[in-house]
Amino acid sequence: MRHNAYQTQKIAFVLLFIATVLVVLPVIFIVFIIVQKGWHAITWEFLTAIPKNGMREGGIFPAIVGTVYLVVGTLIFALPLGVLSAIYLTEYSKDNLLTRLIKLAIINLAGVPSVVYGLFGLGIFVIFLKFGSSILAGSLTLAIMVLPIIITTTKEALDSVPQSFREVSLSLGASKWQTIQYSVLPHALPGILTGVILAISRAAGETAPILFTVAAFYLPHLPQSIFDQAMALPYHLYVISTQVPNVSVEIRYGTALVLLVMVLSANFVAIVIRSKFRKMKKW
Repeated sequence: MRHNAYQTQKIAFVLLFIATVLVVLPVIFIVFIIVQKGWHAITWEFLTAIPKNGMREGGIFPAIVGTVYLVVGTLIFALPLGVLSAIYLTEYSKDNLLTRLIKLAIINLAGVPSVVYGLFGLGIFVIFLKFGSSILAGSLTLAIMVLPIIITTTKEALDSVPQSFREVSLSLGASKWQTIQYSVLPHALPGILTGVILAISRAAGETAPILFTVAAFYLPHLPQSIFDQAMALPYHLYVISTQVPNVSVEIRYGTALVLLVMVLSANFVAIVIRSKFRKMKKW
């Protein structure tokens, strides 16, 4: 009996290892191809100059700045709203039919195609609220798109904090909000930062939502306000790959490499911060 259990465990381990390899190897291969074909294009001029000659020459600086603006704007709108919504659903709301429907809707919204969010942002922010095609409209659209991710990960992080932490804090005379602020949130921060990492990755890499709400085909200057259009790396990569003829392969892969490095760098910083908070856990 024990021998059979050992064999079953060994087979399961092998199958899990094979599944992991099948997932990781294509990712490594894709990254290797992007680095191999794109690193020759990475120069100071490429990173700091504006596009020239119909985007066949020059750099991608306006697209880099536009991407940073959009990611920062997305987090400004989505992070506070997402965290506060998760706190309410976890700590304050009652378990009834309405809250269960809301939680189900949040989970389902995470799987809505990004083009649907783009059309929603076009109708609400660009046309109805008259923000026009702007950084503000794009950031709000991306914020709505990543909200389900932030709410879900934050809620799971709050649920992972032991109930005894709350009970001890309340028994010592702390209010409900003081308990959440000092006994729950500090221990839930690693999980919240996981949601931030996923939000940054999705916001920085999406093309469809910004296509409808903010992205410009070509801008020879940087945006001056939140009501201006902006170039963005995902859309710029799409344009030079499909709409502009005779763009060198190095420029295409170089643009992809810059986007990849930006996303990985932001994720790395968030992961380092998350690891520091995880070390503070007492359980």
